[in-house]
Amino acid sequence: MLSSTRPRRSRRIAATTAGIASLALLLGACSGDTEDPGTSGEDGEEGTDEEITLTVATFNNFGYTEELLAQYEEEHPNVTVEHVTAAESGDARTNLTTKLAAGGEGLADIEAIEVDWLPELMQYPDLFSDLPTVDGRWVDWKVQQATTPEGQLIGYGTDIGPEAICYRSDLLEAAGLPHEREEVAEWIGGDGATWDTYFEAGKEYVDASGNAWFDSAQATFQGMVNQLPAAYEDPETGEPTDLAGNTEVKGLYDQVLAASVEDELSAGLEQWGDDWTAGFQNEAFATMLCPAWMTGSIEQNAGNIEGWDIADVFPGGGGNWGGSFLTVPASGANTEAAIELADWLTSPDVQTQAFEEAGTFPSQLEAQESDAVQSFTNEFMSGAPAGEIFTNAAASIDGAPFKGANYFAIHAEVQNGINRVDLNGEDPEASWETTLSDVQALVP
Repeated sequence: MLSSTRPRRSRRIAATTAGIASLALLLGACSGDTEDPGTSGEDGEEGTDEEITLTVATFNNFGYTEELLAQYEEEHPNVTVEHVTAAESGDARTNLTTKLAAGGEGLADIEAIEVDWLPELMQYPDLFSDLPTVDGRWVDWKVQQATTPEGQLIGYGTDIGPEAICYRSDLLEAAGLPHEREEVAEWIGGDGATWDTYFEAGKEYVDASGNAWFDSAQATFQGMVNQLPAAYEDPETGEPTDLAGNTEVKGLYDQVLAASVEDELSAGLEQWGDDWTAGFQNEAFATMLCPAWMTGSIEQNAGNIEGWDIADVFPGGGGNWGGSFLTVPASGANTEAAIELADWLTSPDVQTQAFEEAGTFPSQLEAQESDAVQSFTNEFMSGAPAGEIFTNAAASIDGAPFKGANYFAIHAEVQNGINRVDLNGEDPEASWETTLSDVQALVP
């Protein structure tokens, strides 16, 4: 039964800047104290049969099950693989940067990282093993993201994040609106979908139901800003652009907050927060931006809630949100063995299995073209042809936007500005002025 009133908004502000502004201070002092990239300690000499344990640190859900890792152990009888999973990527990032600053002590043999961390981490390439190239495995832009200007490859690509719209078909049906996935795609705008058409559909839903259209202004802005070729920095120089004069970013900021606050389309939830997680259980919102990997999080949070589906549509012509890499810290005792495991974990066959397990769409060309991916249906998402939908979405990705060393810090402050409005009810212009001040303090 749909509620006749809006869900009460969360008033917690995200602490997204924790640990993001001081990488240079953290890492600069230790960047020359590790082993040479690609070397291994005494216990990790390639080709030995000595018993070793390799730790793999990931976050959220990479699709690396115990059964999958057991396959590797069976093929490598001298290797035991231990998988450590952080609940959120922010926790993993804090752990990584803190331990890198201490010379790498305590890091896993393989550390997963998000794409948005790369520009900062690549300033310290000697902290990571130089990974052998594997020609033709990945889409070109995925490899370019993890390659330093000097040609060092510091990460093997796992997934990419082609985007669609995930939605509650039962909530749309109860509101008397289109709810079959093909109808929803057309209603949102079909091949010509824009952010305006997505928000217009949302107004119809809110008017009919009294409930929120999407989960979070911050999350929606993420999909919007990912479509800009260079959001915050000059691709030629890498230097931050003047945010005060950045009409593209300010235009998206204004657009999403007008939809969120004036039109009341947002549930006002902090993505990954407790209220957001609970929102999957209490009909808090009807749609959300959905990179392929998000389907795993939806299933995990929604549990036994039926009605989730995927519409093959995305406003603005498509885009990529996220995607991760596996790195091998150069300080590890078994770097050669760790590189071999990282290579196996990012092979087409293994990444196909990960997609089937967690919805993490593979960045490997062979995997994308496989029958297993193309024909994959997600039973939790009402049997949606997820393989076909996200393959279509991946085909619309035209390279990767430029993200320099200051991207993560600047973007976090813009997100904080959006959260102050969406979560706490602050005036949008006042919050924007605070954002400009905070960015100026970070990047004078």
